Amino acid sequence: MSPDLKYLLFSTILTFVQVLVAATLANFSVGLPALAGNREGLGEMSGMAGRAKRAHLNMVENMILFIPLVLIAVAANKANAMTAMGAMTFFWARVAYSVIYLAGIPWLRTVSWAVSVVGMIIIALQLL
Repeated sequence: MSPDLKYLLFSTILTFVQVLVAATLANFSVGLPALAGNREGLGEMSGMAGRAKRAHLNMVENMILFIPLVLIAVAANKANAMTAMGAMTFFWARVAYSVIYLAGIPWLRTVSWAVSVVGMIIIALQLL
C-alpha cells in the first residue's frame, strides 16, 4: 500500500474514532434515551460533547476534499514523495486538531486546521 493510501486509511480510522468519541460524550451529556429518540428539540451540545461533534463534522468536511485528492494521485500514477508528505501532513494535523479542539484551545485549533489544508494543497499541486 502506498504511503498516500496508508494515510487515507489512517484518516478514515481517525474519522471513525471521532464519531465514537462524539457519541460517547453526547451520551454523557444528554443520555441515551434522548440520543435514541428522534432528537427533536434536543438542542445543541455544549462543552466537550459539542466540541467533539463539531470536530467530527469538520473532519467529514475535510475528508470530502482529501479522499479524492489521494485517490486521483494514486489512480493517475502521480503519487510520489510529495503527495505522501501532503497526506502525512494532513493526517497528523488532523490528529492535532482533534485533540486541540476537544481541549478547547481556539487559535491553536485554527493553526492545526490550516496545516491540514497545506497538506491537501501539497497533493493538489502534484496533480496540476
